[in-house]
Amino acid sequence: MVLQAIKYAPASTSAAPSLEILDQLVLPHRTTYISVATCEEAHDAIKQMKVRGAPAIAIVAALALAVEMGTQRKDGTLAQSAETVKDSIGKRLEYLKSSRPTAVNLGDAVSKLKIVVKKEALRGAATGDSVAAQYIEAAQKMLVDDVSDNKAIGEHGARWIRENTVAGRKKTDGQPSELKILTHCNTG
Repeated sequence: MVLQAIKYAPASTSAAPSLEILDQLVLPHRTTYISVATCEEAHDAIKQMKVRGAPAIAIVAALALAVEMGTQRKDGTLAQSAETVKDSIGKRLEYLKSSRPTAVNLGDAVSKLKIVVKKEALRGAATGDSVAAQYIEAAQKMLVDDVSDNKAIGEHGARWIRENTVAGRKKTDGQPSELKILTHCNTG
């Protein structure tokens, strides 16, 4: 069984960005997704443990702010000044970080995203829109990188099982075999 914990769609010419998260409080009995359109909604979901797992917490926080910024860009309410947008992003990130202050991945993501925003704001031709665009790109890349990392971990684990277990070797040789795997720790 595979569940997609985070569903994100970037802004398009016809739609604002969107974020939905799997409500992990109702698993395994129901599969329910919650729309997250603001940092407040992300903060609540993280604090209430509707989203769990260090990487997922960080990505949901980052993408919630990306949705806010993307919506502001789309509806024309984004501040013009690069410095104003940089400061706003910094405050919103700190607020999101307060949802789970001990989450190392969240703190790390906040630090990295602040650096991206600061670098863009310091660029001579920077605007509020360019700062927001750099933030959104960095947040989206976090999701892409996490999915890629998870896929690589799964492929490595599957290869190890095929090569290093009796059941895996039987399966590779075309023999019937049953293999059960118990995982622990929720990474999202």
